[in-house]
Amino acid sequence: METFSKLTAFISRKQNLVFIFVIFALLASLQGLLLHKYNNYTIFEKSFYHLKTYQDLYVLYPSEQWDLYKYTPTFSVFFGIFHTLPDWLGLSLWNVLNALALLYAIYYLPKFTDTQKGLALIIVLIELMTSMQNAQANALMAGLMIFSFGLMEKDKPFLATLSLVLSIFIKLFSVVCFVLFLFYPKKWKIALYALFWTLVLSLLPLLFVDFPQYLALHQSYLNLLANDHDISYGYSVMGWLHTWFSLDVNKNMVVLLGACVFLLPFAKIKQYKNLSFRYLMLYSLLLWVIIFNHKAESPTFVIAMSAVALWFLQADKNKLNIFLFISAFVLTSLSPTDIFPQYLREEFVKPYCLKAVPCIFIWFRIMYDSFRQIRKQA
Repeated sequence: METFSKLTAFISRKQNLVFIFVIFALLASLQGLLLHKYNNYTIFEKSFYHLKTYQDLYVLYPSEQWDLYKYTPTFSVFFGIFHTLPDWLGLSLWNVLNALALLYAIYYLPKFTDTQKGLALIIVLIELMTSMQNAQANALMAGLMIFSFGLMEKDKPFLATLSLVLSIFIKLFSVVCFVLFLFYPKKWKIALYALFWTLVLSLLPLLFVDFPQYLALHQSYLNLLANDHDISYGYSVMGWLHTWFSLDVNKNMVVLLGACVFLLPFAKIKQYKNLSFRYLMLYSLLLWVIIFNHKAESPTFVIAMSAVALWFLQADKNKLNIFLFISAFVLTSLSPTDIFPQYLREEFVKPYCLKAVPCIFIWFRIMYDSFRQIRKQA
């Protein structure tokens, strides 16, 4: 009991979690540098050079990197500071930024105890490491989306819209988060703030290129998006339906159906005043943007597991919820690691989309709980 109390006290201290997250970020960076596996960071960092030298951001540069840059021109501007740094320092700072963005976003959420926040961060740590080992921006995305919710809860719409719009200029799927702003008053003010930040951030590349090149970059970006139709279903609902039931589903129809189910609870405006309902919709959204994304890959699940961790800490600890959480921790977080037997990973986890399945069922559970809450208070 004394050991448990000491562990709880340790997890409850923010400075301890900050230390752990920074250490893990530095370890992920060191591993990437030693193994020369930080291509995503190279893509991000080189994009600024391509921007300022009037090159097309959206073509291959095989002598520098082995994949395409698939983000907005604005995102490349933010890597101007990293472009001036040596890789060992830039990669380390990039991973630390991702780790701390998620940490401070979760600590900013209201109505969670420090112990719950610490536990949530420990739960998501493995997925965070997976994302950082790939030098991706997913933890930053999770942090920005969660932070925008926390800021709105504390009546700071100017910063909340900045956080959300910034996430959209990294990955477009977070635009869905705008639906959460329906919960709050002064919607016209929120809309104007969002428009202001959209204009400011969208015009940033003009600091480095002229207007014709600016237009050309955005046209190239739109062409990339229009032609980015991978035959893969990814770790998604579509992948689950295909691998389990041999259904060659129309991706757009599945996404549309999922969007309709996701939006149904928003019709009950009277529920907006209930924090528990708002939290359920936040968790639903963080899961939805991953499990209905046909491009979802393993490192993106730091976003989904952030929702799973926060949901479980607030949910009833009944047998079903405990089973769903354990399934997510084992299959979603542990399955890509060396802790999980390689045979099971290669023969079952990957072929049957098992990384996504617990998150899919937890999303259904969250939707069920939201409808049940609506019925109870009808």
